[in-house]
Amino acid sequence: METSILKESFVKTLNSFKQVAPIIVGVLMLVSLSIVAIPKGFYQSVFTGNKIIDPLFGAIFGSVAAGNPITSYIIGGELLKQGVSLIAVAAFLLAWVSVGLIQLPAESLMLGKRFAITRNIVSFITAIIIAVLLIATLSCL
Repeated sequence: METSILKESFVKTLNSFKQVAPIIVGVLMLVSLSIVAIPKGFYQSVFTGNKIIDPLFGAIFGSVAAGNPITSYIIGGELLKQGVSLIAVAAFLLAWVSVGLIQLPAESLMLGKRFAITRNIVSFITAIIIAVLLIATLSCL
């Protein structure tokens, strides 16, 4: 009986991996393309290390480029490698998975315009607050 449960779990894991693998490969290719296409000094000019402006810009970029959590870690890691501050990357990742300006029209149709806009505004503000609190917590350690 335990063998069948293990086998079933393995098959489900394998199927999940098959579904996610093309997405991860696509994101890696897109990130590679953006590394070549975006000038080296761009990130340093936008993200200056300011603890107020950086999370705001990070949340703005994350809101516009909404996506799924799995791919956000890859992009976040690449942003850190490019010299973007941790507070900006944290705000970017939080907004990436919680705010969805691209999906706003569909969300408005399904859940109502007022709800969709309110949810996105609250998620945007919360992404900035959590990023600031994350960095404040890490600096206390």
